[in-house]
Amino acid sequence: MPNGDHPYLRYVALGDSQTEGLGDGDDTLGHRGFADRLAEHLAATQPRLQYANLAVRGRVAAQVHAEQLAPALAMRPDLASVVSGVNDLLRPSFDAVATVGHMEEMFAALTAAGARVVTATFPDIGKIAPLARPLRPRVFDLNDRIRDAAARHGVLVAETGREAVGTDPRLWAVDRLHASSLGHERIAAALAHALLLPGSDDSWTRPLPPLPPATGMRTAVAEARWLVGFLGPWLGRRLRGRSSGDGRTAKRPRLLPLDACEVGGTA
Repeated sequence: MPNGDHPYLRYVALGDSQTEGLGDGDDTLGHRGFADRLAEHLAATQPRLQYANLAVRGRVAAQVHAEQLAPALAMRPDLASVVSGVNDLLRPSFDAVATVGHMEEMFAALTAAGARVVTATFPDIGKIAPLARPLRPRVFDLNDRIRDAAARHGVLVAETGREAVGTDPRLWAVDRLHASSLGHERIAAALAHALLLPGSDDSWTRPLPPLPPATGMRTAVAEARWLVGFLGPWLGRRLRGRSSGDGRTAKRPRLLPLDACEVGGTA
């Protein structure tokens, strides 16, 4: 397993829309995201780095496991990130045991193949979107199970779910489901810190300057806009059995040098 004397040469990212990079760019110009940012950090000291990103938006943990693990193993990564579970906990049929079971199988297979694996916990969704407060127990349960599964397999955990800055609205896109560019930057920094990469530290945990206090009216209007503009359409897709990832494929399905572009993301 790589260390300071044997740097990472092959990084593969597995996951859903956060790992794909939604909230940090757009479908026209492309999405950057925390995995791309982590790869950039790695490449700063290891120009020979090759990077693949197998993540596809809308995927639940079972789909990440079924669709991405085998291709990832075939690439023989020495570093892999596995970040998944939010799409599961948003569904009425959420099963924390099954969700983390899929994640643990990925942890086990990747570490057994010699990869260093890193994952992340999730912030309190009720502080990001007040209408989602009923889901808070699910987030806390999911995080605890991810920590336990990670500990069983020597997987590193970036504790983005424990730091207060993780719920700062400036770290979230307007849909409150995906990190903003600043949020993806902080997640990448947290992963780099968990990996003890050169140049990393705990500065990602530092709070941003205070925001002016929100009025009750402003909060109510923001919640109404979020409900109509984002939560409503998301629920509509679920009721129709649709996903934002339908017809999409990974944006970087092969290991390539960081500066090599590969057209992906659609079938």
